[in-house]
Amino acid sequence: MGLGLLLVRLVVGLLFVGHGAQKLFGWFGGYGPKGTGGWMDSIGIKPGVFMAVLVGLMELVGGALFVVGLFTPAAGVLIALTMVGAIVKVHGGNGLWATANGYEYHLVLIAAAVGIALTGAGAYSLDALLSF
Repeated sequence: MGLGLLLVRLVVGLLFVGHGAQKLFGWFGGYGPKGTGGWMDSIGIKPGVFMAVLVGLMELVGGALFVVGLFTPAAGVLIALTMVGAIVKVHGGNGLWATANGYEYHLVLIAAAVGIALTGAGAYSLDALLSF
């Protein structure tokens, strides 16, 4: 079971680290705080640059904590909150299916993050090593 949890934590967590780096540093094809902030302003998330940095930090820190399995419940909450925001502000009005730019993928990520937050990070985690 520990290896399965590690696999899910690595994939989900590293993807969130990447998304946070896109918003914060413009890495991996991202637009950085200014570009992401401009887009956020355009859809009514204000102040855009501040929110881009905030969401970027939530994704980067939440993803990194998820990867190593440290403070996993908090990491799951950070990840889930960013996805709830994406559903509410961007994808929710498009319906469920990803083929219509819906929230299907975001719902899967919420389920993975909350599921692991509730069950624990598993044997291969810092939480287990430190007995959290």
